[in-house]
Amino acid sequence: MKKHSWMNEDTGLLGLIAIACMICDHIGAAFFRQAVWLRVIGRVAFPLYAWGVAVGAEHTRDWRRYALRLLAVGLISQPCFMLGLNHGWNQLNVFFTLLLGYLGIWGIRENRCGSRIWAPLLALAVPCFVSMDYGWRGVLLAMLLYAARKNRGAVAAVMVAFCLFWGQGTRAVQDVFGLSLRGGLFELEIVKSFLKLQTLALLALPLMLWPRTKRTPFPKVAAYAAYPGHLLILWGIQLALGVTTLQDSLRLLIP
Repeated sequence: MKKHSWMNEDTGLLGLIAIACMICDHIGAAFFRQAVWLRVIGRVAFPLYAWGVAVGAEHTRDWRRYALRLLAVGLISQPCFMLGLNHGWNQLNVFFTLLLGYLGIWGIRENRCGSRIWAPLLALAVPCFVSMDYGWRGVLLAMLLYAARKNRGAVAAVMVAFCLFWGQGTRAVQDVFGLSLRGGLFELEIVKSFLKLQTLALLALPLMLWPRTKRTPFPKVAAYAAYPGHLLILWGIQLALGVTTLQDSLRLLIP
């Protein structure tokens, strides 16, 4: 692959940051729903995962193995996702979203039997019928980042436009990290458009554009295990605090 000096190819470091942000987000979702700052930090996680898929699609030597890894982690994580965040079987975890994004990218790269057209369309259609974390928007973001990956301005434009679109209808962020985002310039419509919870996924953009080619050692097993692992820990804490019971948890797994 041709090296791009502006591209952050350190998927190990980005993975560590994404995991830390994701844990903050899930702690907020499980225990502190009014703590907006935890959810703001959490917005950084998914774009970094999507960027990791876009970068990984170019580096992987075996697309089948990569896809099977995403599928396996998704299947293993599903009960943990349900227990840790109180979801049912009708809501799939984020690894299924990443898998669909990757398969759409594979179709674009390989263009087998016109897969450059039908693969991304099929990848976008599946979440319209099967509910999953981040849905078709998450699938689309992974594919758009792959398409824009060779140009710094294109990646920035994709993220700005997509996050503004993504943020429509999400809650306004008026206070975060102890700072008030009210009055003065914060009352301008263009500024308020950026101060939406999901629009703040833009905070991931500087990390994506950081010109870093050095690799941070981070075992793949640990990277994949972090997702189901932290969800099980959250579930255990909820059991210990009495937020949920073993009986309620079994009802989630066996309706």
